[in-house]
Amino acid sequence: MRLILVEDKDSFRKLLIQALKGSPWNLRATADPLEALNWIENGGAEVLVTDLRLPGISGLDLIRRAKRAHPGLRVVLMSAFGEPKDIVSAMRLGADDFLPKPFDMDIFLALMDRLQALVGAPPPDPREPWIALSPAMRVLDASLRAAADSDASALFIGPRGSGKARAARRLHALRQPRGPFLSMAAEDISEGIAANTYGLLQGGSLLVQGLEHLSSKAVAELLKAMDAPLGHGIQWMATCGDEAAVPESARLRLGVLRFELPSLSHRHEDLIPLFQALLEQAAAGEGRAAPALDRSAEKQVMVRDWPGNVREMAWCAQATLHGVAGLLVRNLEPSPMGNVGMGHEGGLTLPWPVETTLEAMLRETQNHAEDALLRRALSTHAQDPAAAAASLGLTLRAFASRAKEHGISRYEG
Repeated sequence: MRLILVEDKDSFRKLLIQALKGSPWNLRATADPLEALNWIENGGAEVLVTDLRLPGISGLDLIRRAKRAHPGLRVVLMSAFGEPKDIVSAMRLGADDFLPKPFDMDIFLALMDRLQALVGAPPPDPREPWIALSPAMRVLDASLRAAADSDASALFIGPRGSGKARAARRLHALRQPRGPFLSMAAEDISEGIAANTYGLLQGGSLLVQGLEHLSSKAVAELLKAMDAPLGHGIQWMATCGDEAAVPESARLRLGVLRFELPSLSHRHEDLIPLFQALLEQAAAGEGRAAPALDRSAEKQVMVRDWPGNVREMAWCAQATLHGVAGLLVRNLEPSPMGNVGMGHEGGLTLPWPVETTLEAMLRETQNHAEDALLRRALSTHAQDPAAAAASLGLTLRAFASRAKEHGISRYEG
């Protein structure tokens, strides 16, 4: 197991090297944090132990850049001058522990032993798959990484269901992996943002979804929030489907950085790995082993139009999982979202429920039907929740509550 030690005081660095002699660690030690970063970026490592105050860049900067290159890297920060804010910052960046200098070598070696066990159980993957094999997504991923060092506002533009909110969460994770993240629909801002929200989001990100739906009142509320003292401690992001419909003042403030999300029709290389990742995510949520796609199912993934983009594919993966008893998928479930997205009047198609009691299967079928009907109402009424609610005989509050239960957001993706 590879351990990189960064300590600019020669005598203390030699003391730590001596203490680790005979251990299973493959140790590389240096006084230069940039040399350590080069090792990590080019050769990788399992553990980084670094001092806080270093020549060139600080220990916090080293941690930030190292974790960006290898998110699973285990990190220990050492310092004789560590302020509480430095420790908090290190933990937010993903550090596993902090050692105040001077420390007993037995404590240091015990921590190294614990890290050996942690290396064998790396942090879990993010809750959402991020597949970037297609040229368009490789360009996007490189742009997000390049933007990670900037605090500038970011606007994510793309068709419905293309993954705009997912891309925003990825940028947030690259910038502040342990910082808070809050997503709000544009309409909610018109009702004001709770005063304590700004305090809770310090060092984190706020994503405004559906920027083109901002009212003039909401624009004023948003710009006021951004200019407030606490607003300066928040990284601001937004999504939109139609950039031309975004009020100019909001577009200029929230679109300093612009990222365009491609539709699935431009992500040919991503289709099969993305569907498999969504299938694995759905299976994990149900405590099941994820089935694999046979060649017939892979062909179906490749030839489907996916008008609903990633959102439709996620629905299809969930529905397909429910229709598979074994560990091999031969056929994909038809998606009513596809018919809706294309504006067709196809029949309502639902996945077979998991075989259990009749009452339980009826409840599951009703749940899938309600999901499809809510989505169809939104699509039929141009993503206008008020009109969709009225068409179903629901109040806007009742419609929003049911949509939330099904994980439906007009702007998610």
